[in-house]
Amino acid sequence: MLSNFVGNYAAVLKQPGALRFSLTGLVARLPISMVTLGIVLLVSARTGSYAAAGRVSAAYVIANALAAVPQGRLMDRLGQRRVFGIGSMVFALGLGTLIYAVLHGWSAPWPHLAAILTGLAQPIIGSGVRARWQHLLDDPDHLQTAFAFEAVSDELVFMLGPTLVTFLATLVHPAAGLLTALAVGLVGGLALAAQRSTEPPVLAAHAHGERVRMPWGALLPLTLGGASLGILFGATDVATVAFADEVSTKAFSGLLLAIWSFGSLLAGALTGAVTWKIGTLARLRRGAFALTLMMTITPFIGVLWLQALVLFGAGFAISPTLIAAVSRLEEVTPRARFSEAMGLLHTGLAAGTAPGAAFGGLVVDHYGGSAAYWIGVAGAGLALLCGLLAREPKAD
Repeated sequence: MLSNFVGNYAAVLKQPGALRFSLTGLVARLPISMVTLGIVLLVSARTGSYAAAGRVSAAYVIANALAAVPQGRLMDRLGQRRVFGIGSMVFALGLGTLIYAVLHGWSAPWPHLAAILTGLAQPIIGSGVRARWQHLLDDPDHLQTAFAFEAVSDELVFMLGPTLVTFLATLVHPAAGLLTALAVGLVGGLALAAQRSTEPPVLAAHAHGERVRMPWGALLPLTLGGASLGILFGATDVATVAFADEVSTKAFSGLLLAIWSFGSLLAGALTGAVTWKIGTLARLRRGAFALTLMMTITPFIGVLWLQALVLFGAGFAISPTLIAAVSRLEEVTPRARFSEAMGLLHTGLAAGTAPGAAFGGLVVDHYGGSAAYWIGVAGAGLALLCGLLAREPKAD
């Protein structure tokens, strides 16, 4: 198993330029996990209002979700160099304006407009990096390993980013976290755009005068499944903070969420070392079933350490499910529109997170943290239903 683990990852990372663009992509997408929390920390520190902070962060999140598909389409048509280069600079301009507006007490709607500009321009780095892997690798098993490596990178981003932005905003300056996200996003995005040798070529989106068709029948369940997982993520974050506050201290919520992410990280690494004998759709269904099963236990737990074990088990099902979803998307989507399809999945995940957190918070206010986990259970169950409804695309 160990030799398989090392061999599979070595085979993909030794490809020319692969390790460089993947690590650059990891750094460039750190702001994904920093900006929303950084906005809340800065705005609440300056205004004393979490409601105001929530409105500004919501403007950023919604804009970012709406921009994912158009940005993916532009990447397919114009190439990553242009989209990432321009997007990174506009992202930095928008975030810099937002920071300045909040620090100088600008009234609405200026902070909200700056947040919208930031969300619209932020490059969808994860989609771009996966498109580079698709361009670089022909072997489906190697591509599976590459997607697993990126899933591990995503988990690292969501383990490191919130910790970093919270530390900087609370111990250095309220704006320090967002300023770091600005710098990392700008430098990382421009550095990835400059790596021309691994950039996917711009493929014709039209064949014989007609636009290359998207397999909407196959993509719709994946997009809805992504939104369902977003509900799970948003609700579980809120429920875990409330649960930790009720049974011990709110400070332990960060540890519980880190354990949840670590389970996903570990499972993602192991997934990439396996040569799978079953199809991606079957793996997607099994992962969603395991996730639903583990999450169903969470509302009944009242002890911190036991909840940590359950969340670790639930986290262990996350990466395999997401990796299967991305692999499935790669199988059914024409290469000329792969980034656009990845944008759909990104939109689904982002679109589900906000209502998941909102409904989770509503349940916390009325019934407590443990009850709010039921929203996460519902999200996992909906993801399973989407997987069960998915079918092989019909041949033309």
